[in-house]
Amino acid sequence: MLPPELPPLPALTRAEGAFIDSYLLVVDLLGRMNPAHGADTYSALRAAQALPARAAELLDALTTMHARGETDLHASTLTRALRMLDGERRASRVTLPPQPPG
Repeated sequence: MLPPELPPLPALTRAEGAFIDSYLLVVDLLGRMNPAHGADTYSALRAAQALPARAAELLDALTTMHARGETDLHASTLTRALRMLDGERRASRVTLPPQPPG
């Protein structure tokens, strides 16, 4: 039996898709560097080393969007895409965990 099919991603331009993908890669790296969630310095170091290249990809995607006249970010569409790509869980690793009561 096959797993249930996921709903399709919203229609995005190629540059918007690259923007979302690059953004999530940067978020993943920041989550790996977060001292509140990290386990060791080596994984944080590796994430920090990869961050400039991923940030450059994010910059390239946004530059392409702007050069093509895509001056508006369609927040509702991009938010749907982020949610479908597990963006909430991935972004939660960037924040601090809840403080224990007491």
